[in-house]
Amino acid sequence: MVDKKGKPTPKRKEAQAKLNLSPLSPGASKESKKVLKAQTRIRRMESRAAYMRGEESALPARDKGPVRKFVRNYIDERRSFAEYFLVIIVVILFLTLIPIPAVQLLAIAIMYSSMIFIGVNGFLMSRKIKKLVTEKFPGEPTKGLGLYGWMRSTQLRRLRAPAPQVGPVTKK
Repeated sequence: MVDKKGKPTPKRKEAQAKLNLSPLSPGASKESKKVLKAQTRIRRMESRAAYMRGEESALPARDKGPVRKFVRNYIDERRSFAEYFLVIIVVILFLTLIPIPAVQLLAIAIMYSSMIFIGVNGFLMSRKIKKLVTEKFPGEPTKGLGLYGWMRSTQLRRLRAPAPQVGPVTKK
């Protein structure tokens, strides 16, 4: 035979009130949650600003170190055809919408030739970056640096993250 528990079953409202719904901030009021959310947002914005400035402490592992900074600056002080590739592709997209076969063929030819040019240019740039890093930072591994530089060079200058620290060098 089962013994009775000796007390009435609690109402649902009472049982749920006893549950700890938020173990990290028990009983937090709406105002305190708002303040916490605002503080978190400010911290995130400060962290993002530090990342965009290129502060070493705010950079992710893939961007940290003097070698990566050297590669970023090397890429950022040069203009490249590759950084305008996305703009070229958008123009080509609109050219292919023109119902004249000659224009469409020309647009596709421009697209493929620019892809080949950017690929060859990226390969050569990758080799040059690795050579410069080996000269400037002897003993440092060069694995992945060429691709890192090439991918940075394919981004529009304004959209690069972290933001460029040096301006493009003008030739006289």
